[in-house]
Parts: sequence; C-alpha cells; structure tokens
Amino acid sequence: MLSSLAWTLPLLLSISTPSAAYWKGFNIPANLPSGACKTREDWARDFSTLHSLPGDFASARLFASSDCGTLANAVPAAIAANTKLLVGAWATDNVHYEAEKKALLQAIQQYGTGWIVAVSVGSEDLYRNDHSASALASQIREVKSLLCERGACGIEVGHVDTWTAWVDPKNEDVIRACDFVGHDGYPYWEGASVEGGLNAFRTNLEKTRSVVNRVKPGTWVWVTETGWPVTGANFGAASSSIANAQAYWKSVACEIFQGAHTFWYTTQDFASSPSFGVLGPDFKPLYDLSC
Repeated sequence: MLSSLAWTLPLLLSISTPSAAYWKGFNIPANLPSGACKTREDWARDFSTLHSLPGDFASARLFASSDCGTLANAVPAAIAANTKLLVGAWATDNVHYEAEKKALLQAIQQYGTGWIVAVSVGSEDLYRNDHSASALASQIREVKSLLCERGACGIEVGHVDTWTAWVDPKNEDVIRACDFVGHDGYPYWEGASVEGGLNAFRTNLEKTRSVVNRVKPGTWVWVTETGWPVTGANFGAASSSIANAQAYWKSVACEIFQGAHTFWYTTQDFASSPSFGVLGPDFKPLYDLSC
C-alpha cells in the first residue's frame, strides 16, 4: 500500500490552492426520499445538518439548476446558512440544457455569485455516451462565456465524470475546455473489498490526475463523488454495511479532505438500493463522521 505521503504530495501539486484550503461537502439530491421536490425549508434543513456534522461541512454539490426548482429554492437557503454550492447543469437534451442555463443565470441575476463554488456542465455524460467530447466541450465553453458576459468570468466551469471517462483519449477535448475536472470513483462498483478500497481509490485518482496533467497541466482534479453503501447487494468482493461505510470514510474521506476539493456521496438516499447516504431518516449520522 502506498504511504499517505507518497500519494498526497503529487496530488497536492496537481490541485492545491495557494492557501491549501479545500472545499469539503456532500452531494445533495433535489428530491426527498419520497420523490417529492425539496422546498426552501428542506434545503435549509440539509445545510443546517451539514454544518452540525463533525468537521462543519460548509459546501454542497447540486446535480441540477432547474429541476425541482433547485436553485430557486436552494440558493436563498444556502446563503442564509453560509453554505457554498458546486452548481450542476445537465447537458443532455437541448430543452433541458436551455432550462438549466436559464435557471443558473436567473439565480446569478437575483443573488450574485458569492454563493457559487464552481459550475459543472453535465454529470457522467461521457461515461453514459450521452455526448461526444466535442459537443460537451462546446457546452462548457458556452456556459463560461455566458457567465463572463454577466461579469462572472472568475467562476470556474468544468465537468464531472467517472475516472474511466477521463482516461479515455477520445475525451481529451473536454479536459481542455475545463477549468477543473471532477473525478467520480467508487471502488464498491469495481468490486473491491473495503480493505482494498483506499488503494483502489488512490490508484484511479492518480490515473485521472496523470492524464489531466498531461493534457492540460495545472488543471485541478476535484473528487466530486465517492462513497460506500450502508445497505444493498454485494458487488464482487464489495459488500455493503454500516461498518464498511465507516471503514471507507475513515480511510478515504479523512485522507482526501486534507488534499483535494471533495464532495462525498451522499447525504440521504435511504430509499435507494444500494444506499450510500450517511444520514438516516432522522437526519442523524449512521456512523461516526469525525476524522
């Protein structure tokens, strides 16, 4: 197993900020476990809960801008809670994409940009083969241009995808278009045991980092999704349980929080199988989230 120092130093060279401060948050869905859209009050409870957890999580990743009125409801709640948002804008389906851009620009017009961490155009589109690299790269550049026209040139715009998509040479146009690269990696879905989870995660993150540094040196690689399920079917050598989710958190989360912008998957999804959520229906942690 690689030593912590051997892994962290090259990662820091790739993605560190001058102040060595990193965003640390969770992916948060726009729907309640029942499927209903979240209200502003629901978002307020989400953000308040994040701040109450060990480590005081002050940022979150949202998957969409228009779906369920995500930004219309989440942004005022985030501002009130002093929470910053990695904003998602779905890139597939032109009608949907146009609605996403409109919702994002409306939120900026109403609330400014102080609540934004960055913007991700699309999520795992390359993994699903929903888009060509050239088409997605064009959308990323378009969103950057739209933001700049509104005086928000400083907002970073990138894309979130699986590590397998990032290391595919046919997707390098997307890397060139990105201000940041969002890396999704799940050793569970690769059938790794939780004991081998840290090594598997490190190995795949290093693969992404290596390609990004070659294609567009200096571009930061963010960890935008990873986690371990508390319930659900076994997958190869991977098995879900609260104990295994705890072990993965202690080995992976507690390390990457020190060396990368990180958004863990996820807060609540107890109605799903497998379920990766760290919070139960009562909004209390299912396991120890301290580091």
